[in-house]
Amino acid sequence: MAVNCLPNYPPFNRFLPPVFKSSTVRKSVLARNSNGQEPSSTGSVLLQEKKTFPGKPEADVVVIGSGIGGLCCAGLLARYGQDILVLESHDLPGGAAHSFEIKGYKFDSGPSLFSGFQSRGLQANPLAQVLDALGESLPCVNYDSWMVYLPEGEFLSRIGPTEFYKDLEKYASKNAVQEWKKLLDAILPLSAAAMALPPLSIRGDLGVLSTVASRPFSEIIDSLELKDPFIRNWIDLLAFLLAGVKSNGILSAEMVYMFAEWYKPGCSLEYPVHGSGALVNALVRGMEKFGGRLSLGSHVEKIVVENGRATGVKLKSGQFIRAKKAVVSNASMWDTLNLLPREVVPKSYLDRVNTTPQCESFMHLHLGFDAEGLREDLGIHHIVVNDWDRGVDADQNVVLISVPSVLSPDLAPPGKHVLHAYTPGTEPFELWEGLDRRSAEYKKLKAERSEVMWRAVERALGPGFSRDKCDVKLVGTPLTHRRFLRRNRGTYGPAIQAGKDTFPGHSTPILQLYCCGDSTFPGIGVPAVAASGAIVANSLVSVSQHSELLDAIGI
Repeated sequence: MAVNCLPNYPPFNRFLPPVFKSSTVRKSVLARNSNGQEPSSTGSVLLQEKKTFPGKPEADVVVIGSGIGGLCCAGLLARYGQDILVLESHDLPGGAAHSFEIKGYKFDSGPSLFSGFQSRGLQANPLAQVLDALGESLPCVNYDSWMVYLPEGEFLSRIGPTEFYKDLEKYASKNAVQEWKKLLDAILPLSAAAMALPPLSIRGDLGVLSTVASRPFSEIIDSLELKDPFIRNWIDLLAFLLAGVKSNGILSAEMVYMFAEWYKPGCSLEYPVHGSGALVNALVRGMEKFGGRLSLGSHVEKIVVENGRATGVKLKSGQFIRAKKAVVSNASMWDTLNLLPREVVPKSYLDRVNTTPQCESFMHLHLGFDAEGLREDLGIHHIVVNDWDRGVDADQNVVLISVPSVLSPDLAPPGKHVLHAYTPGTEPFELWEGLDRRSAEYKKLKAERSEVMWRAVERALGPGFSRDKCDVKLVGTPLTHRRFLRRNRGTYGPAIQAGKDTFPGHSTPILQLYCCGDSTFPGIGVPAVAASGAIVANSLVSVSQHSELLDAIGI
């Protein structure tokens, strides 16, 4: 599992092996700086789009966007023998899971908390199943804990069924221990049922997405009569990290899956060697192994609809790319809508998209600094909660910190560390809307709103850390998030409450137009977007082809 909220944002670069055989070759130009100013790009400058499209300007399926959902969809379709073309606006693939390099520091801009990559077969997570189908492995470092800094105190939180009891007894109460045991006794048996329908076995034509396990997880908590404040707060935090909503908004199925991954015997967390960019690299490599194509710097301006069917896309350069069977959009529902001619969109679909609530945006802090003076057992992940009473979804209240170089030292120069801190989908876009990024007002607000992250980093790293001695300092705002991820309002994704509404799924009112990514499948995070890509791919091939693939990977 990978939790989106424990990062996810723009492309990665040249520390990856040169495996891409993409139909466009782009020159990477570093454009970030280390003086605390907003970067001018996601680690590279997009060169002007070429006037002509290289290679064959058609495919069976054209995929818009090379985020994890789009790459999973494209990779599986290529594995199924389809002619696949992925069009990516940026000059490097990865979407919200890319990595970038500055001054020898290799940063994750998105996900950094993963698990389940090494599992295989029925109980593997969706992304591991896709990698298995593509014949790709992902070397990882295993670990089993993260630091938490709560109003009650700070402690090393361990995953697994028993270790957390000790923390509860010390920082909460014996009653909390009993309630946690009661919860695990009820939840872990359900995980077997959850694993019996792995996402890679689902087809969009099964019609199960809007009905399966649609109860909010809070109903299970209430039915078990769990009342301990620490337990309720902790579950809200886990739900928020997983899906951007609290326990009263998350589907029970999502939480059951997470508990199976984090609290079953023998479980562990995993971090990819060489960073999250290695994951994107593996997906691209797997897709291209089966003949799939990736064209970088190819900005889709419009989805072309003829006689009610999506027949291709028009690039910003004016080039038309034909899709013989389907177009799949890995953009958000709001951004996909903006690619469609308004006259072909039914009012019901338009209203549905425009009224779907959105999670808020992010503040980001990327740092490169000296490891000297810091404790050796620093750990990769740190979570700071300032005030339970405000709620984990309140702005400036929860800060997540990742220091991946403690597990993969090659991400930083010798004796150095890289760090990514952020406020997870809680930064109000309204504070930033309409501001000129070059203005004094914008710079002042950026300094003010980033201070909560600086304080959290100083608390996590201790007195040996000094912000004045950082080699790289980058502060990103919701405007940064919107600009480089091309995300409507810089949003984290839909804020759809379980039991009150459902995700729209993968089909659209336009024939031959499908969607994958965080706007389609419950969860928002990396497991969910990987599952969404797989479901769309499965839906575009025959049942016999789908069954053969499942047999091949032991599902």
